[in-house]
Parts: sequence; structure tokens; C-alpha cells
Amino acid sequence: MSRYFIFIPNFLSIVRMGLVYPILNNINNADYLEGLIFFAIASITDALDGFLARRMSWQTDLGKILDPVADKLLLSGSIFILWINDLLPFYVFFILLARDIIILLGASIHMTIIETGTPLPNFAGKITTVLQVIYIILILIFKSLSLNFSLEWLGFIVSIFTLISLYIYSQSWFRTLKKNHND
Repeated sequence: MSRYFIFIPNFLSIVRMGLVYPILNNINNADYLEGLIFFAIASITDALDGFLARRMSWQTDLGKILDPVADKLLLSGSIFILWINDLLPFYVFFILLARDIIILLGASIHMTIIETGTPLPNFAGKITTVLQVIYIILILIFKSLSLNFSLEWLGFIVSIFTLISLYIYSQSWFRTLKKNHND
């Protein structure tokens, strides 16, 4: 019976992709509460699709691609539109976006040149994603409530964790490349 539901995590990833435009549009139009609501729903679909895929063994090859792509679109798009609207500093935008681009390049190397399949996320990457989601949600909450409280400290912490995560990913890639080169 559960094989009939195997599509649910993939569907949730597609829903998350579909929510990117309303999130970005609402933030750009200064409708922060609506942007927050859509972003929260998208974040819940991220947690739920991962939980269902692992817990119910509903993992698919398509899901291994859809989920990280949906995550990158959601987070990178949100970071971009927040930066464009002067809601976060350039260095945070640059570090977070650069990490996502480098991870996408690294994943494509893994999948094409090394042929090891999709690389698995690591614990530091998961913490980084959670911190980025919290950071974006707090920015949207503060803007929705017209609170003038600086989140510069949180942007700095998120940036540091993002760089640590990128370092850990790159170390893993270099080990894999070295191992494959020696084989």
C-alpha cells in the first residue's frame, strides 16, 4: 500500500518550488506577512518531505534531485530578494549564495564525472539550512511587525556556519576525488 504514496515527498518538493514565486513577489512588494506565511509553508514542506522519504522509505532518484533543487531555489531566491530590498547585508547574501553555487557544482561533479550518485547532505549542511530558514523567518517577522531590531549578529553567525558547512562539503569532495583518482 505504501508504494502508492511514494510520490508524496516529490510532490511536496514541487509545491515548495511553486511557492518560491509568491514568496519572492510578496517580499519584493513589502507584503512581509504574506511572504512569511508562504515561506513558513515552504519550510514545513521541506521538513515533511524529508521525514516521509526517510521514515516511510519513500525515497526516489527523482526526489534526490528535486529536494535539494527546491531547497536551493527557496533559500537562494529568498536571500537574493532580501538583499535586493536591503533587508540583509551583502556579505551574508554573497556567502550564502556562493555556498549554494559551489555545492551545486560539486554535486554535478559527483553525479557526472565521478559517477557516485547524488552526494548525501551532512550534519553541518542541515544545521546551516535550519539557521538560514530561522534567519529568513526572523527577518520577515520583524518586518511584518515593523520592529527595528538589528539581526546583524544572526547574519554573522549564519555566515560562519555556512562557511564551515562549505568547508566540510569541500573536504568530502576532495576525499572522494582523491579516492577515485587512486583507484
